[in-house]
Amino acid sequence: MNSLNIRVAVVAGARTPFLRIATGFSELPARTLAAKLVKELVQRADLDRSTVEKLVFGQVVMAPDAPNIAREIVMSANLPTSTDSYSVSRACASSYQSAADIALNIQSGIIDTGIAGGCDVMSQPPISFNKKMTEAMVRSSYSKGSKLKAFKGIGLRDLMPTQPAIKEPSSELTMGQAAEKMAKENGISRADQDALAHRSHTNAAQAWEQGWFDAQVAPILTGRDYTPVSKDNLFRADSELSKYAKLKPVFDRQYGSVTAANSSPLTDGASAVVLMREDKAKALGYTPLGYIKSFAFAALDPNWQMLMGPSFATPKALDLAGLSLADIDLIDMHEAFAAQVLSNTQAFASKQFAQERLNREQAIGEIDFDKLNITGSSISLGHPFAATGTRQLTQMLYDLQRTGKQHGLITACAAGGLGAAMVLESA
Repeated sequence: MNSLNIRVAVVAGARTPFLRIATGFSELPARTLAAKLVKELVQRADLDRSTVEKLVFGQVVMAPDAPNIAREIVMSANLPTSTDSYSVSRACASSYQSAADIALNIQSGIIDTGIAGGCDVMSQPPISFNKKMTEAMVRSSYSKGSKLKAFKGIGLRDLMPTQPAIKEPSSELTMGQAAEKMAKENGISRADQDALAHRSHTNAAQAWEQGWFDAQVAPILTGRDYTPVSKDNLFRADSELSKYAKLKPVFDRQYGSVTAANSSPLTDGASAVVLMREDKAKALGYTPLGYIKSFAFAALDPNWQMLMGPSFATPKALDLAGLSLADIDLIDMHEAFAAQVLSNTQAFASKQFAQERLNREQAIGEIDFDKLNITGSSISLGHPFAATGTRQLTQMLYDLQRTGKQHGLITACAAGGLGAAMVLESA
């Protein structure tokens, strides 16, 4: 990005409250929740709808009846029907991709203004059946005779839906199993994982108590009585470190260290940002939250350590920004699992890792934990897969603004051995 002499301004950003599955957003389709947010974001930014030329939205768990969530958002949020729109999926880095797409469109001169974001409602996963039942349903759809004949031989077991699973077809591991593998291979202790999770909840609780999230989180009206949902319901305001040790491991019950408390929970939510060419933003009288200075993506073998993406994407983004880790004032590393964060921070500081894995002579740099996830991250705030990237983007720019700092790094791992990183600059 730094080879192009056009700065991409972040004019506005917001997210819905992030809610545990099967709670306040469980009856809202993802497209409806996202449209409510985008409509509110446009209103908050006092943005002329006719100026929105493109909307790109991420979604990981797609609804079969609305596979292009971006187009549904345009129609439901009262944006012009001429607004180009498409959806992207890069697992947990999906809204990094949507933001990168809008930024590249602006820098290449295709558009001046666009909206990027992501949404997942994990309360409404698509339900599937086993192969035998699926084939019977297909036969029934095309049968010219009795529909019942298509289901001959179907038993009660075949009627049971397949449980949704976040599992890698290539590695045959769930994300939690991958985190457990990393904890063992990298020597990450249970105590350190619990301490990081406790710190995340403590920081998030403080941010809510101090009102730091008020400008970032848009209340969502829902239910028959249109009750506003205005606050996350995942963070623990009374987090006590001693209680974390009482939980049993989830993915390796005998020898494991990854628990429900030191992992991100299944979450419903949406987030979005308005991006604009810098000169246009200033001509319209906007004071941007900040700027996207660089971004990078990376991929690694998921059969090795699937969630090490931040350690591969970050040095690329720093190089593109012309900065080192020492120049970064604040960091938000997506907390899929405490074991994943600690594995990556360990790798950041390792010269051996840099030489063997990155083909670089020097380590990325040691992370100062006083700069890391200072207002909480995914363990405490939640992780609606596709919404996390633009949640981090908005939260980081507000944190930089509040603390008077200049440069921020956001980074995330993603399924499939993917990683994303973005360097941000405060206005």
